[in-house]
Amino acid sequence: MSSDPASRTDVIAALSELLGERLSTSPSERDLHGRNEAHFALALPDAVAWPETTAEVSGILRICSRHRCPVVPWGTGTSLEGHALAIRGGISLDLSRMNRVLAVNPEDMDTVVQPGVTREALNEELRATGLFFPIDPGANASLGGMAATRASGTTAVRYGTMRENVLALEVVLADGRIIRTGTRARKSSAGYDLTRLFVGSEGTLGVITELTLRLQGQPEAISAGVCAFPSVAAAVDAVIETIQMGIPMARMELLDETVARAFNAYAGANMAESPHLMVEFHGSEAAVAEQADRFGEIIKDHGGGPFQWSLKPEERNALWKMRHNAYFALKQLRPGAVGLTTDLCVPISRLAEAVTETQADLAQHPEMGGGIIGHVGDGNFHALLLLDPDNAAEMTIARDLAHRMAERALRLGGTVTGEHGIGMGKIGYMALEHGPAWDVMAQLKKALDPENLMNPGKMVQVN
Repeated sequence: MSSDPASRTDVIAALSELLGERLSTSPSERDLHGRNEAHFALALPDAVAWPETTAEVSGILRICSRHRCPVVPWGTGTSLEGHALAIRGGISLDLSRMNRVLAVNPEDMDTVVQPGVTREALNEELRATGLFFPIDPGANASLGGMAATRASGTTAVRYGTMRENVLALEVVLADGRIIRTGTRARKSSAGYDLTRLFVGSEGTLGVITELTLRLQGQPEAISAGVCAFPSVAAAVDAVIETIQMGIPMARMELLDETVARAFNAYAGANMAESPHLMVEFHGSEAAVAEQADRFGEIIKDHGGGPFQWSLKPEERNALWKMRHNAYFALKQLRPGAVGLTTDLCVPISRLAEAVTETQADLAQHPEMGGGIIGHVGDGNFHALLLLDPDNAAEMTIARDLAHRMAERALRLGGTVTGEHGIGMGKIGYMALEHGPAWDVMAQLKKALDPENLMNPGKMVQVN
């Protein structure tokens, strides 16, 4: 927001005329939209806007462009790197009221949705069609936010990430122009792939107002199971062999002994305090039984077991609910602590090395209760550090540990983030990971947003 009070008043007045009561400057709404799920400090927007149509988003951006007012898109606020914080003031653009499923095309296995639709709401809408949307980041995030952060999650090993599952977008640019990228066709050779440009752009290039998404057929049968291993290395070796054998895993999740202990305390589980794999198979009843049997043989070869698996929906749901609540389970290990969570992704052949080195780092600071959990099938894992919010020394230690993780990922041929994104938390590693390509990203940003109004301070640095 311009520091000129008159300009701020003009923006608020113009937006109020456009939106009426759907623009708020109340302290409670600003406070709500200034908070985040991670450790970043409160960052208050000057106002919160709730558009209901693409035309309204366009009008908001035209007004803000005219007054050089920053705009920060807001989905459900579940991002972990401060993506949705208005660190330079301006307007928090809450898209939660753009929450309609616009079309479902069962024959083509695709759907058109507004950005405020959550993944759970979409799958509820799809129940009668025999189709589902597979991307599952854990949180009930909005689909617009998931596209903006290129989200993935537990099912990425089989179904890919948002990058593979977004066919087309409608986007409003910083100056209010409305563009469409892509089509419902499954492939195209026509022009630059602008859809992929906006997927993962974290709201820095424009506002996503409509998404066309690829759907999958509900599998005939689903089985899920869990097994313990004597070490992380043994668990990862089992994963590598499973993938090399061509077993089509739907989920493969690694958790270390700290997470197992947290699950026991939080969810009443009865896990050995050792590394575990949590897995799921999709297919026909015969296929999932065969896959589970083959996986069981691999487990034995690597010293793991026993392998307990089930076709019962209630048992599968309980298993994955426990997995999705890992953040809260770990936080219970240190009541009152705040969490600093980070993620990285490496080639699977280097995953055991990355995890064991990270475990050694965390072991030097047991008071922080660091636990490791990850989507082991694609080389991505997360570490959560639990900090005393009043202890500055612990924050320094935690940031050093996160820094060592990021450098480790790059050393091993990986990336500093597999799914959490850059936001404001990891912008300092972009030059290290991308080199001159990061400058090209800044040039793209300047071309589409020359005044640096779209989610400034995230992803790239521009003058």
